[in-house]
Amino acid sequence: MTIMKQIEYTSFSECGGRKNNEDYCQVVANPDDERYLFVVCDGMGGHENGEIASQLISTTICDYWRSHSAGSETDMILKEAFRKASEALDAKTEELDYVMMGTTMVLAAIVGNQLTIAHCGDSRCYLLRPNEGVVYETTDHVQNSGGRNLITRCFFSFHRRHAEVDIRHFEFQIGDRLFLCTDGVSSYVNPDILRESLMENKSTEELADIVKLLCEQSYSPDNYSGILCKFGMQ
Repeated sequence: MTIMKQIEYTSFSECGGRKNNEDYCQVVANPDDERYLFVVCDGMGGHENGEIASQLISTTICDYWRSHSAGSETDMILKEAFRKASEALDAKTEELDYVMMGTTMVLAAIVGNQLTIAHCGDSRCYLLRPNEGVVYETTDHVQNSGGRNLITRCFFSFHRRHAEVDIRHFEFQIGDRLFLCTDGVSSYVNPDILRESLMENKSTEELADIVKLLCEQSYSPDNYSGILCKFGMQ
């Protein structure tokens, strides 16, 4: 029996306690081919540079994903997309007189009933399942130094060795939900409250409103952004 799935999703991106927003969220949805890509990036570099990096990396990955056939192997597509993204970032840095910049990245790719989660940095993904709670949560690529968490992996100008992306695979189940977010959410909202809130029986729009309210109540000094997805049957 063929199970036809329905994917409900929404996104948000807020400045929070900062003057400009260096986060970037992007969705590529092809329901007819049962192919979806959800990407969240958190730029680094200060002023407008982080904003440029996050949008460039996300857009390059999404454009490469769009241009390749539905029959291609997901890991192969993503790895080549990551390489193209690093090349694009280096080229942009040269264009801007070598102003260095970078971004974290987390994404979820869905092809049929196969889910691929990839991340680099401290932007995070949660896979949650009814009656089980959190099935998988990405581990931040950070190192504590002098009481501060320093990002150890990211896409950064001319530092391709740092763009090492962790990739995991899962088989989706009806009722599963995904939440991808920048550290403006995960670092400032109580983790237990966040996970409980994501499991509430509400639409993705309602869940997004709850997460945004939690960020506001925590007085997050950072940009906070995310993409919420729910899997159901048609």
